[in-house]
Order: sequence, then C-alpha cells, then structure tokens
Amino acid sequence: MRRLVILVSGAVLFFLSFNVFAQDQKKESLVMDDIYVRETMPQRIPVPYPYLRESDMMWTKVVWRIIDLREKINHPLYYPTQLMQDRVSFVQRLVDAIKYNEISAYDPAVDDEFTTLLSYNQVLQNFDALDKSKTQQSLFSGLDTTVTVKGEIRWGDVKELLVKEKWYFDKNYSTLQVRIIGICPIRHSFRTLQTGSGEEEATGELTRTRLFWIYFPEARKVLANTAVFNTFNDAQRISFDDLFFKRYFNSYIVQESNVYNNRRIQEYTYGGVPNQQESDRIKNDIFTFEHDLWEY
Repeated sequence: MRRLVILVSGAVLFFLSFNVFAQDQKKESLVMDDIYVRETMPQRIPVPYPYLRESDMMWTKVVWRIIDLREKINHPLYYPTQLMQDRVSFVQRLVDAIKYNEISAYDPAVDDEFTTLLSYNQVLQNFDALDKSKTQQSLFSGLDTTVTVKGEIRWGDVKELLVKEKWYFDKNYSTLQVRIIGICPIRHSFRTLQTGSGEEEATGELTRTRLFWIYFPEARKVLANTAVFNTFNDAQRISFDDLFFKRYFNSYIVQESNVYNNRRIQEYTYGGVPNQQESDRIKNDIFTFEHDLWEY
C-alpha cells in the first residue's frame, strides 16, 4: 500500500512539473504555418553608421530616456507577452540572444557603463524566474515532500525600457544626430504588504527592477534580423533595428549628463509635473541648440 502511494504521488508530481514545462516552452509547428517562406528578414544586415572623427564632434550630450511600453505607439516593442511562432517581443529576443551567447548582458546594479557581465542564470534571477524548491505535505502519506517549481519568465511584467543615448552635432555633415548606446528593460512587480490585522489595512508596493543592460551596437545584428509586427500589413514588416534607427517610439527624458554625478531629474525636482517640465526643458534645449546654429 505504501509503495502504491509513493507511485501515485510521484505521478502527480511528474504531471505537475510536465505542465509547467509545457507552459514555458513553445512547441514547434509540424507544418509550415504560412503560404510562403520568409527569407528577407533573416538575411538583413544593419544599416552601417557613418564614420565619425573626434575633430568633427562640435557638441555632444548623453541622455537617458524611458520608453513606456504601455503606450499604444510602443506596443510593437511590448507584444507578444506569450511565446508565439511567427513573432517575438523585443525583450524576448534579447533574452534568447543572451541565452545562446549572441550578445552580452551587463549588470545594471553596478553601473550603466557596461563594466560587469551577467550570466543567463543571473538574468533569470532578476526576472525571478529561477527554479524554486518548496516543501509541502503529501496528500497521501502525510509526509513532507520537496517539490521543484519550475521558474517562468512573465514577459508582461516588463513595462519600460531605459535607453542611454548620445546626441551630437557633426560639423562634417552639419546635422544633429543621435546614437543609442545601451538599453535596459525594467520589470514591474507588485508586492502586497500587510500593515494590520484586517484585510482593509493591506496595501501594496510597486517596485521597478532593472533586469540587464545590452550594448546596442553589439545587438544591432540580432535586432536587424528580427521582424516587428505591422498592424496594417503582415507582408511588410520592419526590424527592431529599423524601429530604433527611425525613432518609431515615444519616450521622455529622465536624466542627462551633468556635473552632479549624472544625477537623475527626480533627485533635484519634486513631483510628477516638475519632473515632466524638467524633461521637456532638456528636450527643448537640444532642439534649440540645433535651431540656433542656422541663420534664416
């Protein structure tokens, strides 16, 4: 009888672990789920940047900005939030590239200057997606049993992207240009805090976790081969590299290079409206600088 109980409990644990694994992995199609083979996007290469000389750099400024993926214009970066066959989200593609050593991940807890590498397991740890061991009582034998709960990345929790970029005026071309240096996904998690004995006294806390930095010039080859969903035409899709190159996103500035240890806007202003006003001021200063270089 004891042997039968052990076999039944083992079968239940296997069934549970198999279900978790099946949810985490997307099965491949057994047939071609299309009417033609898409060959253009996998063969694309990034548009090369023009060569820059230090003597042509008349003016530069480093800016950090937030891309809120919940805005409608930024949805092509956010969706899909589950694994699909024909498309992936921006963060899904980055994590896959880190997993298979196509690009490197850097620790955001140290700095934003790409000084410390992160392993794939450390990236999963930042996602809170590592396997966890849990002790629970068996329904059949009454004994404590250790169960391994397989970790799962919740793609929908990544709500923002932190972008580090450099604006510069190249006097050789007489244009103000911008190049993205790095991108850091930010995960939102909500933790319930019990402040009293009653349910009405429970409150919550929203935390924003920086997951990893990627060096954008290194990731351009990967992003150039990954298609972005086109709402109007499935046959004509651009790549993630095109999306950033053409600035098809909306964002707001949260930090600029400054003498005060590159302090963020929220460190010297107070409240949402003053933060937004300071962000708009920095944006307007960049526009005004280019505008004032010309005579009309």
